[in-house]
Amino acid sequence: MEKQMSRWNGMLKNSKPYFAMISLQFGYAGMNIITKVSLNRGMSHYVLVVYRHAFATAVIAPFALFLERKARPKITFPIFMQIFVLGLLGPVIDQNFYYAGLKYTSPTFSCAMSNMLPAMTFVMAVIFRMEKIDMKKVIYQVKIVGTIVTVGGAMLMTLYKGPVVEMVWSKHIHPRKSYVTDTTGTTDKDWFKGSIFLIIATFAWASLFILQKAALKTYEKHQLTLTTLVCFMGTLQAIAVTFVMEHKPSVWSIGWDMNLLAAAYAGIVTSSISYYVQGLVMKTKGPVFATAFSPLMMIIVAIMGSFILAEKTYLGGVVGSVLIIAGLYSVLWGKYREEKEMKQERAMNNEGKTAFTINDSAVVGDIEAACGGGGGVELQKEAADHKLPSIPITVPISHTPTKLNQLA
Repeated sequence: MEKQMSRWNGMLKNSKPYFAMISLQFGYAGMNIITKVSLNRGMSHYVLVVYRHAFATAVIAPFALFLERKARPKITFPIFMQIFVLGLLGPVIDQNFYYAGLKYTSPTFSCAMSNMLPAMTFVMAVIFRMEKIDMKKVIYQVKIVGTIVTVGGAMLMTLYKGPVVEMVWSKHIHPRKSYVTDTTGTTDKDWFKGSIFLIIATFAWASLFILQKAALKTYEKHQLTLTTLVCFMGTLQAIAVTFVMEHKPSVWSIGWDMNLLAAAYAGIVTSSISYYVQGLVMKTKGPVFATAFSPLMMIIVAIMGSFILAEKTYLGGVVGSVLIIAGLYSVLWGKYREEKEMKQERAMNNEGKTAFTINDSAVVGDIEAACGGGGGVELQKEAADHKLPSIPITVPISHTPTKLNQLA
């Protein structure tokens, strides 16, 4: 019974990162749909970023103050710069460019472009020596090919729109006009511009994962504190950007409507909770694993978007999405095989070290038991339990004259 309980506990512990990342994808999917509705109704994405991270800071700060008040790391200048850059990459660059790309394209297209994230994260992890490459091994060749295929799929989605692909159920859905995704009037120029914005956002997101992995070394036991600081810094930076980009005071007005829901949902679910959960997952699984579940978000958004927004899907997006997902899972397969090989190597090294330690201890014990006698070395060893009689062993020592003695 105890073995079965321990087995279930082990399975539950190992599955926690998977459940966490799958839950985040549902949260991200809801954010894409709600945000698209809010943007369609005229909300500025700069203001949305400000309110989003203001909500995130207000929600996560009390937990950080009460749960992580002991031995909190001091904020030195290098740590402050890390937090500053994290706030700039995530709340400001990533989300503003993502919302701009979402406004010019569609939720499903935006999610599909976000699937470039694992490939970009892998490339940056290689550059910063967080991942290694050995081109003689198949697993690394597959990871490189997967990265190239992913980039190719993104380029196809950017440069080729194609005809509309009708969903089976979309013909019988008539949503409210204010909620409909306005992609019919979107020109190819706007679609291309939105694609570029999404690529920039994905690059900033990948950079956030890499730098967050480094910051977690300092805040290993204070991840809520790190999340609070990043959200607060991002709020201040987003306010500064909004003052520069938006000159009408009316853009700041918000009521009890979809705009408030979009800001609150994005701030609580996809900023405060997601940053904290991503930190926990990356601590144990690494940045590549944390980006592995984004295709699930695309599938959820495609289904929800076709029902709620009557979103139109184009052939270029479908083909590009297939290529991106194929490349994504090539990278993930290589990552899985690499981790498996590393575990096997560590196990073999630990066994070798254990055997060496045992043999080395025996030799040291024999040497410590040895005592010198006139003209020889007498080795004595007595068993503590049985008190066996000692047997003297005399080893003759040769007195071969050295070159120094010969010269003397």
